[in-house]
Amino acid sequence: MAFEQTLRPSFVVIPIRSLGPEHRDRIAAHLLALPPDDRYLRFGYAASDEQVRRYVEQLDFERDDIFGIYNRRLELIAMAHLAYSRDPDSANCAEFGVSVLARARGRGWGRRLFERAVLHARNEGVDLLFIHALSENVAMLKIARSAGATLERFGSETEAHLRLPPATLDTHMSELVDEQLAQTDYRLKQQAKSFWDFLALVQETRQGVREARHRSAS
Repeated sequence: MAFEQTLRPSFVVIPIRSLGPEHRDRIAAHLLALPPDDRYLRFGYAASDEQVRRYVEQLDFERDDIFGIYNRRLELIAMAHLAYSRDPDSANCAEFGVSVLARARGRGWGRRLFERAVLHARNEGVDLLFIHALSENVAMLKIARSAGATLERFGSETEAHLRLPPATLDTHMSELVDEQLAQTDYRLKQQAKSFWDFLALVQETRQGVREARHRSAS
């Protein structure tokens, strides 16, 4: 089925930035924070901590694309992995995977990450996007279905595939603006976190001085 523009962008701006190797530790922290049930839905099996760490270590930032949403504490609360096919016969194909921390759900961030990945995939020349999910992963399959994907169920697993139209000047400009916005947002959050960390250190030092004076006076 061809791509259908049923995913309507929200008026609420959610900065979604591309992630590089320097974000590997935060990616690991995000995935390790997923409880067993969520890891099962994300990976298709109950991934252990060691398996999660191995997955993160093997992420190829040169070949694939990773996108993430950070909160004000610079905690990665949602991320998506756009993995490109290694098969020369299906070079224009990619697979999408996503995870959102439990406390950050219900805000449509999985859907927004999907929109961001679709935009980037089109700009990279991808014409067929796959989503391989457990059939019980209702949220992910709902996102795929609402985008016009074709779903095929094979027992406990479901595969969705979505035909993407070619990139346009608008898609390239939209991604450029989105990325610049996300980079600016991240820098501002870095600066704010540094300020609050410094302030907390100052307050802790002052409290230590007060306690020391109190002990000396007693």
